[in-house]
Amino acid sequence: MQFNLADILLLAVIIAIGIQFWRIRAISEQAKRYLERYCDSQGLQLISVARSKTRLTFHKAKLDWRTEFNFEFSSTGEERYLGKLCMRGLTVVDTEMPAYRIN
Repeated sequence: MQFNLADILLLAVIIAIGIQFWRIRAISEQAKRYLERYCDSQGLQLISVARSKTRLTFHKAKLDWRTEFNFEFSSTGEERYLGKLCMRGLTVVDTEMPAYRIN
């Protein structure tokens, strides 16, 4: 069996797409773990997490994913609030939350 350059390039592209898929999954799992710990430390209940934006960006000459997540949380168990989490790679850049009621 002989491989030509087109076969090798196609295989490399498929492998690169697979690696990026697993990288984005790892970022999503890290975001969920971070939000669970953050809500626990603040006495909040995390309701849901959803990825809203994902794009490739350069930061300090390194190409990495910038991902934004929307999440819902509750402080009383009755009211829901919407927050936003921004990550660059596996690092949390910013967490935005509205003012919420404290019991």
